[in-house]
Amino acid sequence: MELRDRVAVVTGGASGIGAATVSLLRAMGSTVACVDLQPSPEADLTIEADVGDEEQMIEAVHRVQEELGLLKLAVLNAGVGSFSPIRSMSLDEWDRVHRVNVRAALIGLRACAEAMTDGGAIVAVSSISGFTVERGLAAYSTSKAALSQLVRVAARELGPRITVNAVAPGTTETPLFSVTAELPGYQQRAAARTALGRLGRPIDIAAAVVSLLSLDWVTGQVLVADGGLSLYSPIDPMEALER
Repeated sequence: MELRDRVAVVTGGASGIGAATVSLLRAMGSTVACVDLQPSPEADLTIEADVGDEEQMIEAVHRVQEELGLLKLAVLNAGVGSFSPIRSMSLDEWDRVHRVNVRAALIGLRACAEAMTDGGAIVAVSSISGFTVERGLAAYSTSKAALSQLVRVAARELGPRITVNAVAPGTTETPLFSVTAELPGYQQRAAARTALGRLGRPIDIAAAVVSLLSLDWVTGQVLVADGGLSLYSPIDPMEALER
């Protein structure tokens, strides 16, 4: 799909991956609206709304079309993190994470698909945590696994007019990831385990998102953008020879 002169909406577009996506889409010639609880300095239009509230999100999409034109591109990026072992996790914590990472994505997907009367492209931001196993991330990882499956089902239902894909980042230098600085050596170990030898940057993920938006013959896919982190194996025999 051509991105120039297209209207796009990015949820959670005020910071991190969302902000980088807003900037990159605008650089590609799109007109971009941000839906977030915080204002975006980069977007052509900022709508402050709770993406997990159906009425607010539907109204936000209506406003995008009224002020910017026919919606063609949507990036469902809004998300929250969590760190709590299963036995001590409260149900409120579980519900908080799934409300934003899954429920809000469903609401946004439906509202945007309804607005794309002339077709369009939707990309959700998932995570490699949706298919890796990390202690303490049960709420987060299950929410991202659900999101990835939602994308696949939506792609089947919304074709042929609308493509639906996801990007699964790994460790990326965002406000959400910054809390891991409190874990001794965590970020350094994560960077060392990537094939490309560093943490991801928001622009790395934004580039993957924009690439998927532009592809007409790809739908229902989850593109891993993690610098090769998910290639790491704890039983790699070569490690013994490299010590």
